[in-house]
Amino acid sequence: MIAPYKIKKFTALSDHIIVEDMNFEGRKLASGIILHSDNAKSTGIRPRWGRVYAVGPEQKEIQVGQWVCVEHGRWTRGVKIEDLTGEHTIRRVDNDAIMMVSDEPVADETMSDAISVEAKSR
Repeated sequence: MIAPYKIKKFTALSDHIIVEDMNFEGRKLASGIILHSDNAKSTGIRPRWGRVYAVGPEQKEIQVGQWVCVEHGRWTRGVKIEDLTGEHTIRRVDNDAIMMVSDEPVADETMSDAISVEAKSR
């Protein structure tokens, strides 16, 4: 297990947007139905919400603390960091792939109509 990078100050470059709190675990719908993790499966192809951790100095539309909904797969792999507020997994998102912005956390009840296809063994 890799220990998180310890940082004191973090700045995103140009107009980049760095997010945290992207959910890749199972989900619980408002109706109480529990959906198990679908990450890395065809049914997991859906947009994801993330809370903005940092923005670059040229970013004028999105602010730290807001929530953004990003098209599927338009984010980097997570990097674990530890700052003065605790441990975070951060990712850079593609600015052109941001579909919505919200000041409040948004329940992820997105349902995929994809058909789960298991890999064929040879």
